[in-house]
Formats: sequence, C-alpha cells, structure tokens
Amino acid sequence: MNIFFRWILMALAFYLIAYFVPGIAIASGVTALILAFFWGVVNVLLKPILILLTLPITLLTLGLFTLVINGFMFWVLSLFVKGFYVQDFWSAMVGALLLSVASWAIEKMGEKQGE
Repeated sequence: MNIFFRWILMALAFYLIAYFVPGIAIASGVTALILAFFWGVVNVLLKPILILLTLPITLLTLGLFTLVINGFMFWVLSLFVKGFYVQDFWSAMVGALLLSVASWAIEKMGEKQGE
C-alpha cells in the first residue's frame, strides 16, 4: 500500500474519531489531511524523544505509558493545527487510543496487500 493511500486512511480515521468521540472536533476534511501529515511527523520526530525521556516509567508500566505519550501528542496537535479542537486530556487519550487502533489496522491492511 503506498504512502498516499495510508495518509488518506489516517485522515479518514481522524475524521471518524472526531465524529464519534465527544470533546474532539475537526473543521474540515482538509484539516484531517493536515492532521494525518503532522501526526506522522510528530511520531517520527517527537515520540522517540518522549519515550527516551520517560523510559523508567514506561518500563515500570510495561509500555502502557506510551498511551499517555500518544494522548499528549494528540493534545499537542490540537494546539498547533487550526481547525482541530480537543476539549480535555481524557478526550485526547480516547482519541489517541482509537487512532492507535486505526493505525494498526491500516498497517495490517498494508501487510495483507504485500503478500
């Protein structure tokens, strides 16, 4: 599966999450595309640094603290992307959890096509 198709699917995931999770709103489909792009950028640049800085607590929680890191990154995107609103941190946590599931499903779809 090419990167463009994955980008579109992630944007669709953002849009669906905003539709179903109270406290999360996206202004338009273009905003969802921008979010999908910046989610990838944040995952590549910021997430490894955050995981390294929080390594002791991540190890103590057997990796579950990465959900908190994902929620934090989801919330940070709402501060920088105009048209994306997250009401509180718990909404960000639910949104990030659903986005992680969607990302996993998109990755599995890509693996199936590669067979």
